[in-house]
Amino acid sequence: MLIRCFLLSALLFTLLTSVSAQDRWPQFRGAQSLGVAEDANLPDKWSATENVAWKTEVPGMGWSSPIVWGDRIFITSVINTGETEPVKKGLYFGGERPLPAAEHRWMVYGVDFKTGKIAWEREVFRTVPKITRHLKNSYASETPVTDGERVYAYFGNVGLFCFDMNGKPLWNQMFEPKKTRYGWGTAASPVLYKDRLYIVNDNDEQSYLLAQDKKTGKQLWKVDREKETNWATPYIWESGTRTELVVPATKGVRSYDLDGKVLWEFKGMSSIAIPVPFSKHGLLYIASGYVGDQHRPVYAIKPGASGDISLKEGETSNQFIAWYQRQAGPYNPSPIVYGDLYYTLLDRGFFTAHDAKTGKEVYGKQRIDPAAGAFTSSPWAYNGKLFCLSEDGDTFVIQAGGEYKLLGKNSLDELCMATPAIAKGSLIIRTASKLYRISNGGKK
Repeated sequence: MLIRCFLLSALLFTLLTSVSAQDRWPQFRGAQSLGVAEDANLPDKWSATENVAWKTEVPGMGWSSPIVWGDRIFITSVINTGETEPVKKGLYFGGERPLPAAEHRWMVYGVDFKTGKIAWEREVFRTVPKITRHLKNSYASETPVTDGERVYAYFGNVGLFCFDMNGKPLWNQMFEPKKTRYGWGTAASPVLYKDRLYIVNDNDEQSYLLAQDKKTGKQLWKVDREKETNWATPYIWESGTRTELVVPATKGVRSYDLDGKVLWEFKGMSSIAIPVPFSKHGLLYIASGYVGDQHRPVYAIKPGASGDISLKEGETSNQFIAWYQRQAGPYNPSPIVYGDLYYTLLDRGFFTAHDAKTGKEVYGKQRIDPAAGAFTSSPWAYNGKLFCLSEDGDTFVIQAGGEYKLLGKNSLDELCMATPAIAKGSLIIRTASKLYRISNGGKK
């Protein structure tokens, strides 16, 4: 019996780990938070009917990204049992809203990759919300994460919920709600590395960073942070020198070892931090660019730093900061490195390119389309092209390289703010009400 159990476990492990890199998109912006995939079968043209393998209605509201592993797509949503106010597009003041009066249902869905049918759905929480949100935020803005054995769905200020791939609940950890700046809500997604999950909850009452055992949900450690709300997802940086957890924030950026000890930090961010860090070419890229600030910086960090590495007045580099741009950072979309260039999609519809290794400007602000002035989703890239999805549901296709050239536009004609997933020759796009699988020829 023991031998049989061992053999079955070994077979299951082999099947789980046999999923190729092209068959999975396990977290926000993919396995390394880069937003890049290479597959000649991926589509570059589509509409609400063209090159659509399927589209599925997703109940409720959420701006979390879909994730993919093998034959499953996972997505989260929150269903308002009362009326939901329509989202106003673009950047504006006055998005604060009072507490809702109606009960909400926090949901996790497993979707069949081939057919688009909802294979399973789980309600993880039901209550009248105890925290407010910005009109453009949602109660399901944190992207889930998976390792191919379990899927972890985190809802900020509610809890972390673990399921097996077939939707069986394994454990959960509930969190006390905390006030956020202006009552805008939460957005930072969980990070999974080896046997641990990392959660950051920066708020205006009691900010913290914690690590949990992925199999049991047991808290391994927790460190306090400054009382300041942030919306940026942390990043695991495997630099070759060491592995560290990088956490952007408003007052500065801090890097921790995997046991919660501070390694280095620097000051000099904009007043709101949202974009996710990532690494390429041996450098770590960090940006923040609240549109109301004059200082909207981008930093490229070298490995091996320790202590305070803040730039001094007038500096654009130092021992551990390879380069710095004072006004190149985006507000909502995370930047992207594709090839040797660092591209930035700015919320109001401009696109820029810099040399990823030196920070030198390759081309300045290019207006993507005079009619497209609102972008929240992060750009992605494949097959020599970059893709920028507007809140109107229009994806603009841009030529990669040192010369800006708009190649085309693909329209879904519905509000979009979630960043898509890429897997198995398909693009998975979430709109306000639907989930699309886009593939060449609409192949099943």
